[in-house]
Amino acid sequence: MIAEANAAGIAIDEISFIETEPVQSVEVQQEIEQAYLQAATVVFTSMNAVDAVTSWQDGQQPDWDIYCIGNTTKQLIIENFGEHSVAGTANSAAELAELIAKQSDADEVIFFCGDQRRDELPSILQKNGIGVNEIVVYETTAVPHKVEKNYNGILFFSPSAVDSFFQTNTITAQTILFAIGFTTAAAIKKYSTNQIIISSEPGKENLFRAMMEHFS
Repeated sequence: MIAEANAAGIAIDEISFIETEPVQSVEVQQEIEQAYLQAATVVFTSMNAVDAVTSWQDGQQPDWDIYCIGNTTKQLIIENFGEHSVAGTANSAAELAELIAKQSDADEVIFFCGDQRRDELPSILQKNGIGVNEIVVYETTAVPHKVEKNYNGILFFSPSAVDSFFQTNTITAQTILFAIGFTTAAAIKKYSTNQIIISSEPGKENLFRAMMEHFS
């Protein structure tokens, strides 16, 4: 995608403002391994959570109905658990929770998440009488640093990256901000009144396409 942008005369800088690491504790390992043995309704809202959980898969194909957001997350789930395992997808955590409440007859879900997960999904599920067994499988660390250049556009792929970026940076009024979803856009609005373009569907490629379309 970066080569494609360069060919169109758009230069891209990739700069990390967060780092993610899977939780390596024995307790979390045991919780994941126990989950593999259950028939369960499972929720993923991040590819990092899928990566952390599948690192303990060891060839198992659990009896899971999986709900997820994001194209990348969905593709990882299909690769590891099969397309039949995907019970439903949505464009945001809130939409996903509403879908589960409407579609699933589960009394409880297992939510594999990061330590900075948003409140919307557990809150909506609990209001609908669905218990949430949260298993924190990865941690996110901010890596704030000063950016010296002024950019025509900045693409944000998570709320935590937004928070980290604006800890040390300001932007010009002309900079267009691109958000992978509504939650990330809401995080941007805490810091800036600049124009925000939101990807029509979650997924890095979709956001990249939105940027290419805007600047071409």
